[in-house]
Amino acid sequence: MERIMKVTKRQCLFAFFSAAIVVICVCVGVTMNLTTLYDENFDHMGIRTFCMFTVNSNILCAVSMAMVIPYTLDGLRKHNYHLPRWITRFVYMGVTGVGLTFVISLLVLSPVKGFVLIFTGSRFFLHGLCPILAIVAFCFFMSEQKLTFRDNLLVLLPVFLYACLYFVMVVLIGEEAGGWNDFYGFVTRVPMWIPMVLFLPITFLIAWGLRALHNRSFLRREVEEANACREAFANADPRRIAGAMARANSLTVKMADVLVPTRVLSIILENSNSDATLEECSEIYLKEYFAAAEALKIEKMWL
Repeated sequence: MERIMKVTKRQCLFAFFSAAIVVICVCVGVTMNLTTLYDENFDHMGIRTFCMFTVNSNILCAVSMAMVIPYTLDGLRKHNYHLPRWITRFVYMGVTGVGLTFVISLLVLSPVKGFVLIFTGSRFFLHGLCPILAIVAFCFFMSEQKLTFRDNLLVLLPVFLYACLYFVMVVLIGEEAGGWNDFYGFVTRVPMWIPMVLFLPITFLIAWGLRALHNRSFLRREVEEANACREAFANADPRRIAGAMARANSLTVKMADVLVPTRVLSIILENSNSDATLEECSEIYLKEYFAAAEALKIEKMWL
């Protein structure tokens, strides 16, 4: 049980610090763009920086990472770290966006404008550091849910929406009428059909690679927890384990924060030969927790 709790705590801490670092780095990069009113190499600075996919994808990634932080803190407090599936998908969207930003910056923009120019200043954060940190955090420290092919398709949505916006502002409205100039060169520097045909497939491949790494990390953690259960609870009654967990947690988890660790109990049940059910073990957990907490409360009153 202690080993499983250590795995959970480690996952919480890594997810918390990696998410916080990504959020801070994105804030630094975007702030640098906002406070730079003129750059001879880039004409979209100040408030106009929000026109760029680089900035928008990094902001989306930072917002999704920020939403992970409360769950990591909650996991540390309640010993039961779990990310809802919709947040995992949201983070997947953000990381896919910055992954596309990194690939385009490295393989397209750097050969044209130079590696140093593309990866210095605010671009060091938005083109390089933030995407790399976000990919590492998502693929190795936020592997709570196994991603599906459907998720792989869903994360294409932000790129598709931005492509539509770019087409409207650059082609249909145009700079003279208050739209955008073709700052990415997708209309004036190359035939327009090339980015239209290639960008979604490229994004899909990036998302597929991220999903493969994420799911591999998920499976590795699942195996690690299963092995820990087999070693610690071989031939043990899951009912007794649920009671022991409840009594142990009553010493550190406040009554107002009590939460049945169903994920841990499920792992224990899957790796035992008992006929106990998750519902039965959950009931035992709550009963034992409140009994132990009440006894502890009475003991403190007499001290």
